[in-house]
Amino acid sequence: MRKNLTKEKILAGETAYGVFVNVSNPSLVEIIGHLGFDFALIDAEHGPMGLESCEQMIRAADAVNITPLVRIAMNIQQNILRFLDMGALGVQLPLLNNKADVENVVRSVRYRPVGRRGLAGVRANSWGMWGPMAEYVEEANRQNLVIVQIETMEAVENIKEILTVPDIDVVFIGPNDLSAAMGYTGQQNHPEVHKMIDNLVKEIHAAGKATGTIAYDADTLKLRKEQGFKFIVYNVVAMIVKSGREYLQLARG
Repeated sequence: MRKNLTKEKILAGETAYGVFVNVSNPSLVEIIGHLGFDFALIDAEHGPMGLESCEQMIRAADAVNITPLVRIAMNIQQNILRFLDMGALGVQLPLLNNKADVENVVRSVRYRPVGRRGLAGVRANSWGMWGPMAEYVEEANRQNLVIVQIETMEAVENIKEILTVPDIDVVFIGPNDLSAAMGYTGQQNHPEVHKMIDNLVKEIHAAGKATGTIAYDADTLKLRKEQGFKFIVYNVVAMIVKSGREYLQLARG
């Protein structure tokens, strides 16, 4: 299987940059790779893509040597398994509220003895031809990235217990839903939201975990880098909208 260059960067203390792709189009994934991003985060939570279109988008990521990751809507073992089997090198799960939720993600991603992921000859292991299955299992457990999303008040209340779960690679703070859960819908820059994110970042870093989040503009990107986020995500729609608006402003004056 491929090396997870995004995970290597994070483990080395570097920052990995990627793009949420919530449009079902493999060509957009290729463009993201050619631009020089580290990963494509295929958004199967908010995007319309199904399993077959996700597989084609993962192939596109492989073609341009960026890390294919998938955000999955449902924290169900057999659901997570299918995206990993088709070649995703990691998954991100939203709306996790407690330690048990996070433990289920780890069990679903990791093979035994760490987890309970089912084993078969699939695309991720070259249809069983990658090599001895025992070696593949060890390699997959090393390479696959586990990203857990914190975006509810219940998760905030349970953050200390959540951070005790081993084998979490990135704790992703979702500012959109978190601000809404705090009663500040659409106000990611509200002082109370900033304070909450600052406190979470300090606690997560103190536990030795890497932090991730979104950054769609220059000011937010600068702030998140200063806060020490190591997994920062742009959005393909935001990229198109920003470029289109700037072009039309120049064109029409």
